[in-house]
Amino acid sequence: MLLAVAGLDDKAIQERTRKLAEGDWSGFPPAQRAAFAYARKMSREPWAVTNEDVATLKRDFGPERALDVIWWACRCHYMTRVADAFQLPLERENVFAP
Repeated sequence: MLLAVAGLDDKAIQERTRKLAEGDWSGFPPAQRAAFAYARKMSREPWAVTNEDVATLKRDFGPERALDVIWWACRCHYMTRVADAFQLPLERENVFAP
């Protein structure tokens, strides 16, 4: 959904999500790669997130934007888990579909 809001068309969204899912982050800027690595680590083993992980985000994004990355990752993981647990769709329809 957010990729559609960012102005990506269907083909670009499919390509980006494929690269993200495969872990092929080489075409992304270093800051984005750090955010992806943080989100993956927080999803798979949140107990392993360290001060160094947060420091990397602060270095790459600045303190305010690093907080945005952390907050959004937390929110998305939480919403996905709640929706999965109760078998709820997160949205009734794709408001960006033609």
